[in-house]
Amino acid sequence: MGYAQARIDPIAIAPADIGEVRAIVQAAGSSFYWAMRFMPQRKREALFAIYAFCREVDDIADGDLSREEKIAALDHWRQKVDGMFAGRPSDAITRVLTDATQTFGLRRTDFIAVIQGMEMDARGPVVAPSLEELDLYCDCVAAAVGRLCVHVFGEAEAGQKVADHLGRALQLTNILRDVEEDAGIGRLYLPREILTREGFSDLSPSAVAHDARLPNVIAAVGAMAERAFTDAGLALTSCDRAKMRPAVVMMMVYRRHLDRLRANKWHPLPPRTGLARARAKIEKLWIALHYGLF
Repeated sequence: MGYAQARIDPIAIAPADIGEVRAIVQAAGSSFYWAMRFMPQRKREALFAIYAFCREVDDIADGDLSREEKIAALDHWRQKVDGMFAGRPSDAITRVLTDATQTFGLRRTDFIAVIQGMEMDARGPVVAPSLEELDLYCDCVAAAVGRLCVHVFGEAEAGQKVADHLGRALQLTNILRDVEEDAGIGRLYLPREILTREGFSDLSPSAVAHDARLPNVIAAVGAMAERAFTDAGLALTSCDRAKMRPAVVMMMVYRRHLDRLRANKWHPLPPRTGLARARAKIEKLWIALHYGLF
C-alpha cells in the first residue's frame, strides 16, 4: 500500500511537539517505551503519539474530576480529534497525530472508539457488565488502539483481525489481573452472566472480589481470553510477521500473565512487589529480544 511511503521527511514534525509527546510517554512509565524507541523514526513518533492520546483520555476517566467534568473533558477530546481530521490540530499530540494520520492512514472512528470506552468508565463505575457490554468495552479501550497501531506497523488490512482478537485477549487478561485492585475503586468488569451462573447474588465489587467462588469466574473469563489469543494467533498467519513483531511481543507478555493465573488455580495473584516489577520488566525485555523487536 502506498500510504507508508508518503511524507517521509522527519523534519515535517516540529521537534518541540515530538519532545512533548515523548515526555508524556516517558513519564507514564510504559514498559514498552524502550521497545518503541528502537523502531524506525516515523513509526516510533506515530506510536508515541497514539500512546500519548490514550494516556491523556485514560487519565481523564481515572482522574479526580467529577462525572460531569470527565464527560466534558472527553467530549473536548472528541472535538480535538474532529479538528485534527479537519486539518486543524490544536496541540502537540494532535499535531503529531495529524502527521501520523496522513502518513499511515489512521482512522477517525478508532480514535472516537477509544474515547467512547473511556466514557464508559467516566459514566460508571462499571459494575458487572453484560457480556455484550464487556465486549464493547474491550473493543473500545483495547482493540481500537490495536487497529490504530497496525496501520503504523504496515498491516492496515490483514492486521485488523489481529487487533480485534488480540485487543480483547489483552483487555480480558488485564481485567483478571486487576480484579482486587478494581474492586478497591468500586469497579467490577467480570460479566454478569458468568457471575449469575456461578451463584453470585451480591454483585458489588468488594463482595465478588472476596468470594470463594471467584476462581470459577476467573477461569471462565480466562477461557474467553485464551480463545481470543488463539484467534489472534491464527489471524497473524495472514500478516507479515516481521511487521507485526510488536503485536507478537504484546501477545507473549500477556499470555504469561494468563499462564500465571492458571498456575495459581485462577486465584487472584498477589500484588507485585518492587522486585517482582523489576523481574517483569526484565522478562518483557527478554521477550522483545527473543522475537526480534530490536
